[in-house]
Amino acid sequence: MKLPPLPALRAFEAAGRLEHFSRAAEELAMTQAAVSYQIRQLEDFLGEKLFERERGRVRLSATGRRLHKPISEAFDSMRAAFADLEQERSAILSISGPSSFGATWLSGSIGRFQLLYPDLALRLSLTNELVDLSGGDFDLAVRLGKGGWEGLREHFLFRLYVTPMCSPEFAESHKLRAPEDLLDVERISPDDPMWGDYFASLEIGGKPTEMRGIALENQSQVASAAKSGFGVALLTPLLWREEIENGSLVCPIDHIHYSDIAHFVVYPERRVGVRKIERFREWITRELARPELGIPQEALMPPGP
Repeated sequence: MKLPPLPALRAFEAAGRLEHFSRAAEELAMTQAAVSYQIRQLEDFLGEKLFERERGRVRLSATGRRLHKPISEAFDSMRAAFADLEQERSAILSISGPSSFGATWLSGSIGRFQLLYPDLALRLSLTNELVDLSGGDFDLAVRLGKGGWEGLREHFLFRLYVTPMCSPEFAESHKLRAPEDLLDVERISPDDPMWGDYFASLEIGGKPTEMRGIALENQSQVASAAKSGFGVALLTPLLWREEIENGSLVCPIDHIHYSDIAHFVVYPERRVGVRKIERFREWITRELARPELGIPQEALMPPGP
């Protein structure tokens, strides 16, 4: 079937979305008469009315409702395609990352990516909120979760893994030697479900003492409290390598819990093959596999089903 003229489809999409011819005219930089003319052209083409007119407003007819959604989606796809082309031409790689991972390991390592690809400028934004990657503000994100994000291509990086960490003074004063010693000491963010998972993975007798403790939102805050001697924290050693090396944090219990959530690189399916995204994905995968980082092999394997 022959397609109707594109200007008529544009006018129909805007008028149907806004339910107003004059507002559609403003958006399209046309006169209201021109919008009305384009819609009459489309109605003549189809031989059916697309709008019901009532008191200065318009509403889609049954035929209009049937056509509007796929036409609107088609325009969205075209807009996204041109936005993607602009992003690909841009020499800026915009990354969204979780606050703790982004502020520690990623911020401290991403300079090596810049040295490899000096033609790319980098913009790193840190938030624990799931940013909308369809809007074009970010090229990709590093996300923490179980995967399965609709419309996104995802690449596994490593599982979240944690072990108890505290200041050396706290470990010594509380004589932390064995897993059982954790049951009664002050725990930072004791209501964090990860503590329950950790104790379950220990398979020791006895239950941890209930406590109110300090509730903090991310590992950066938790690590700061632990370094200050306020208790034991569950932390990921990768993020605190410098503190472990300089002795401001210690790992008194030789047991690691591997979570069923993991870090992923994600980006829209339609952007598969974009050079700057592929270069970053390849780089971060190689970096995290470096033996000197000390990431346990089990953490580098995706969680089982």
